[in-house]
Amino acid sequence: MIITVLGIGAMGFPMARRLCEAGHIVHVWNRSRDKAERVAPFGGIVHENPASATSVADVVVSMLETGPVVEDVLFNQGAAKAMASGTLFVDMASIQPREARDHAARLGDFGVSHLDAPVSGGTGGAEAGALVIMVGGKAADFERALPVFEVFGRATHVGPHGTGQLTKLANQMIVGITIGAVAEALLLCQKGGADMSKVKQAITGGFADSRILQVHGQRMVERDFTPRARMTVQLKDMRNALATAEEVGFEAPVTALFEKLYADSVEHGLADLDHAGLFVELASRNGMQ
Repeated sequence: MIITVLGIGAMGFPMARRLCEAGHIVHVWNRSRDKAERVAPFGGIVHENPASATSVADVVVSMLETGPVVEDVLFNQGAAKAMASGTLFVDMASIQPREARDHAARLGDFGVSHLDAPVSGGTGGAEAGALVIMVGGKAADFERALPVFEVFGRATHVGPHGTGQLTKLANQMIVGITIGAVAEALLLCQKGGADMSKVKQAITGGFADSRILQVHGQRMVERDFTPRARMTVQLKDMRNALATAEEVGFEAPVTALFEKLYADSVEHGLADLDHAGLFVELASRNGMQ
């Protein structure tokens, strides 16, 4: 299969590399060419512009930053027009559901099929081929994309266009809110004189246990806030969730509270921390290091 990957960042690079290692013919483009060049040693073919990269593909995978960036690359930089009729565009970035539906409709005018397929699992999941992939679009297109998804991890078709992004928002709501719950609980225990690492150990295996407790809770215990997913990304996701909730007439007070907490964290200089860095914001509010 001839596959083009647009966006060779922290996630796009290991995904493109895995496609090369799986035996696919892989073309790549990135706004900064030096990042795209990292795929060349694995057999990736680097292009100067997105239109050139998409013109040769059976399937185009997008790992671009935001909905507006996806729109710009597709419809202003010529990527959509360059795709042959019958090409499948798989948008694996995290954008708003309404943006995904709009892109699907506009790509249809070019005879191009569309799936919105955001992922969860971070850079570790991308490296290991263990991503969770939430897919919206037509069932036939999902089946066609399975050989690509199988390289990246486990994919589930959840409904029509936009529902992959809606599912990712649900995922990010749960992640962001649970990070806050873990941080606040561990800090309370520390403030009261308990050993945070022992508290985490004690509640492991009980009803409060979770992947967030194990992964992000350990980062909090170790004070390791090297960014895997940045605070700014978590804030973007919370804001996208609130915008979508407003569109459908749904009240989301818990998400709104945490949007404010992440916004305050970014305003207070924590933008480049891992999203577990909400711990730092809550510690500061309580006069704790």
